Amino acid sequence: MAMAQWRNGNGTLTVTDAQGGQEEAIPLRIAASYRARSRGLLGQDGVDGALLITPCGSVHSFRMRFTIDVAYLDRKFKVVAVHTMKPGRLGMPRLRARHVIEAEAGAMEKWGIRPGARVAIVQSEIDRK
Repeated sequence: MAMAQWRNGNGTLTVTDAQGGQEEAIPLRIAASYRARSRGLLGQDGVDGALLITPCGSVHSFRMRFTIDVAYLDRKFKVVAVHTMKPGRLGMPRLRARHVIEAEAGAMEKWGIRPGARVAIVQSEIDRK
C-alpha cells in the first residue's frame, strides 16, 4: 500500500521474523493525517496493541504518561531499529525510516519485532473508504 493511500483508522499488524515464522495478528491504530500523527499516544495511559504513525522518521515522548517501545520501519516495512523511550525523551531521527510503530514497553520483544524483521500491515476495509 502506498503512503498516499493510508488513512486514519484501524488495522492489524503481523510480524515475520528472519526465519519466516509468523506471529498472531496485533490490533493496530493508524495515524496518517497531520493531526493524528501529532497527537500520537499523548494523553493516554496505555495502548491496546500498537500505533502506526505514517509517514514518520522520528518521535518524542514529551508529555507521555508511560514508557513506550518504538520500531522504525523503512518503506518496505522492514524494521530498521527498535528503542524503548521513557517519558520526556527525544528520539534520534532515522534517515531510512518512513513509518514508526509505537507500543507499550516490552511489547515489541514479546511480538518478535527486532531489527531485520518484516511487518505486514492490513488496514480495515471500513477505514479505507
